[in-house]
Parts: sequence; structure tokens; C-alpha cells
Amino acid sequence: MEQLYNTFRLKLSLTPMDYVREFHDKINWSNRLICIMGQKGVGKSTMLLQHIKKFDNLEETLYVSADNIYFSGHTLYDLAQSFFKAGGKRLYIDEIHKYKPWSTEIKNIYDDIPLLQVIYSGSSLLALQKGNKADLSRRSIPYTMPGLSFREYLNIRNGWSLKTVSLDEILHGRIDFPYGEHRPLVYYKDYCKTGFYPYFQESDAPIRLENAVLSTVENDIPAYAEMTVASAVKLKKLMYILSKSVPYKPSNETLGRDLGISRNIVPDYIEYLTKSGLFGALHEPGHSDNLLMKVEKLYLGNSNIALALSEDGIIDSGNMRETNFLAWTSQVHKVTSSKISDLEIDGITFEVGGKNKKGKQIKDAEVGYLVKDDMEFAAGHSIPIWMFGFIY
Repeated sequence: MEQLYNTFRLKLSLTPMDYVREFHDKINWSNRLICIMGQKGVGKSTMLLQHIKKFDNLEETLYVSADNIYFSGHTLYDLAQSFFKAGGKRLYIDEIHKYKPWSTEIKNIYDDIPLLQVIYSGSSLLALQKGNKADLSRRSIPYTMPGLSFREYLNIRNGWSLKTVSLDEILHGRIDFPYGEHRPLVYYKDYCKTGFYPYFQESDAPIRLENAVLSTVENDIPAYAEMTVASAVKLKKLMYILSKSVPYKPSNETLGRDLGISRNIVPDYIEYLTKSGLFGALHEPGHSDNLLMKVEKLYLGNSNIALALSEDGIIDSGNMRETNFLAWTSQVHKVTSSKISDLEIDGITFEVGGKNKKGKQIKDAEVGYLVKDDMEFAAGHSIPIWMFGFIY
């Protein structure tokens, strides 16, 4: 166990504290069992270490990664028992989905060591959402960490302290942006490429992004769904088909024919891609998010994924617009499809387009707005797309 302590202290010493994401404060850190989910690279590990560094007594705390070689010869349960007997009170377990019997042992730790707090995280949203073999729904408090909003990206990049705004404030153009020498559209274009992930400032950001996407579709999903190699190849092909066509209205029959699989299997494949965060699903008003057959449109999970899947480094601005709008607003509101336009939030209709977009789609809406990507300032019922990136 000494090796685990040494690794933990080294990682802690290298953890930056200059920017702690506000998502941190949405977590009730006093709960005895906490689950933190999120796509690869959104900053879960850094946030855990920042919390430890700022709030925990290091003599009573241990942070481990479940893919550490230590666990090739030891179990999580045995580690928890030994740690608790040595005076431990808080055990953080990162990348937990890489430890096969994780849910059963977490359940046993929770039941058998009631004085030990356990915080675990992982990047395989599918595995963590389901809970694997053991039902942890009555024990674990789950949180899903999103990628960076446009506002957070600006704060990290420029050292700013811009605040979140409500949907109503956005619709009235009330955004606290430091204009002058700073132009929001310049930053927005960069954000669309790599700004969704905190490592955007690193030189290898595009490569890390591509590796994260491929790891999810080639490793995490097949492991979760117990796919054969042939099925995993078809899943990857489906991802590329969808990525070139978003926003995409699913046709199980067409996709099944293109992939050479039964149309009845297509909804399962789409569910794997949406629940992993690689794609976002837009549903009709009044329908449960779990009714996959009622999916109206499919979008990429964020605009950066489009770059990772692009063969020439060029991403379609139309895809970016609707993708970003859905990725941002769905963190705060329930977003549905609209019968007369693109999207709807709480009875408000939104049509998303370029600077020359006209308002014919929203003329019959009780309350409607145009969302455009080549505007700096709001004007009447036309709102710049970048402003919605301040909603969280």
C-alpha cells in the first residue's frame, strides 16, 4: 500500500489550483458514497485531487486509480479494509470502470465499513450508469461532470471570472463580456475545435481528443456491451456514418441495411453512443429520454468531437451551431424538438442558423428566437450562439 500512497502524494503535488470548476460546488461532499461520471478528459481526476488538496486531512485520505498495477494482486475491498484499519476515513477511487467487479466490491465496502466515505469516478458512463453487477442506486449519489462551457473556456484561457447567466438574461443580451480588444467570435471559433476539454491549451490536444473518442468506441462500449470484434467494427462504422450526417433523424431500417445488421439492433447501438456522451439525442416534447424510438434527431455530443472525426480538419458550421446549443442548454434545461422549428425550451422556440437566417420558421411561434453564429451582439429576437455558452 505504500506505493499507492507515494503515487497519490506525487499526483497531489502536481495538481494545479489556479482554476477549480464550479461543478465542484454542486456536489454534496458529505455523502458517504459519491459517484462522479463524465467523458474522458473533462477534468474529473483533477477536480478530485483539487478537493483533497483544499479540504481533506491527508493522513486520513487516499486517492487511487483502479487501473493501477497494485490491483492485479489485490482487491478494492481488501484495500478499503486495510486503509480503514490504519485510520483512513476518505477513499477516492478513480477510473473505477477499469476494475471489473467494481460495483459488487463498492457495495460490500459501503455495507461493511459504514465509517468510511468512498468517492469513485469513471469515464465509462455506460458502466457507471448501469452499476454493473450490483445495484448501487439506493446507496450512491451520482453526478455527471460536463465538459467546459464557452464561459469556463474563456475564464481558464484568459484568467477571467465571468459569471453564469440565466436563459432569460441571454435572450435579452445581458452578457458580461469584456469587449474592446476581445472579440467573442474569435474565441468561439477556437472553442469549437478543442475548447470543450480542459486540456485545450496543450499542444497535443487534438491527438488526445481523437484518442479519447476512439477509446470510448473501441474499448469502453464493446467491453460494456460484451460485443464481438465484428460488432465493435460495425459500431465504429455507425459512429462515422452519423457524424457525417448530423443533425440526423434516425432510420433504423436504413442504418441496419448500411451496416449489415438487424434493424432491431440499431437502437441499441445508438443508445451506446448517446449514453457514452459521443452523441446527443433530441426527443419530441412529452416523451421520456429513455424511449429511443422517439428520438427526433441525433447530434454529436460536442463540437470538438466533429474535429476528431474530421478527415480534413474542417467541421461544418451548421453542425457546430445546433450541437453547441444543445450541449450547453441541456445542462440546465430540458430541450426538445419543435414542430415548427429546430428546438424548444420551456415553450420557447429556437431556430438555429447563420447570420442571414430569416425568421419564417418562428413567425407562428408564441415566443421564438433566431440563434445565429456570426453575431457579436443580440438584436431583437436574434441572439448570438456564443451567448448560450454562458448558461453554465
